Amino acid sequence: MRKANIVIIIIILVSFIIALWAYPNVPDKMASHWNAKGQVDGYMSKFWGLFLMPIISFSLFLLFLVIPVIDPLKANIKKFRKYFDWFIILLFVFFFYIFMLTILWNLGVRYNMNIAMVPALGLLFFYIGILLQKAKRNWFIGIRTPWTLSSDQVWDKTHKLGANLFKIAGVVAIIGIFFPKYSIWFVLIPVLAFAFYLIVYSYFEYQKEKK
Repeated sequence: MRKANIVIIIIILVSFIIALWAYPNVPDKMASHWNAKGQVDGYMSKFWGLFLMPIISFSLFLLFLVIPVIDPLKANIKKFRKYFDWFIILLFVFFFYIFMLTILWNLGVRYNMNIAMVPALGLLFFYIGILLQKAKRNWFIGIRTPWTLSSDQVWDKTHKLGANLFKIAGVVAIIGIFFPKYSIWFVLIPVLAFAFYLIVYSYFEYQKEKK
């Protein structure tokens, strides 16, 4: 078994154990969603509030086990598998972090949820930039548009640019810590703008290649 899979299994098991421990101590209706101002605006039953994230994590783990096997271009995934494994670990650590923030809040610990999430999101975006830099053409991982999937050259150009943009998005997200009222926009605006730009960029690069 890959070391990354062992780490993820441990994270998921610990999540279920913590959920069982917290069950008697949290309210029947748990805060589960926070708005752009960091205020609670959504609730769910404590069963789903505690076990939804571990269940989602386990389901995603199964998906990540399957992807490298069923991808028609799985030979390309092997070329950057180390970076993909680290991304999966980082993603599950991020899920565990959000899970713990939610539990602590429902146990009575108070903090600005948006500010607490910003550093983790910034780190995740930055590493996505690293992953994009290494990713080779495949059907599941990376910037998958009809044009990147149709050309190795368009894939490489789009991912080279995307790597730099997502690293910038990660840094911008972390800067949002210093602007608590607007921190969520430091996260959303760069990522959405860069993602849209990369889609358009891949289209025009493909048209240039055809000519």
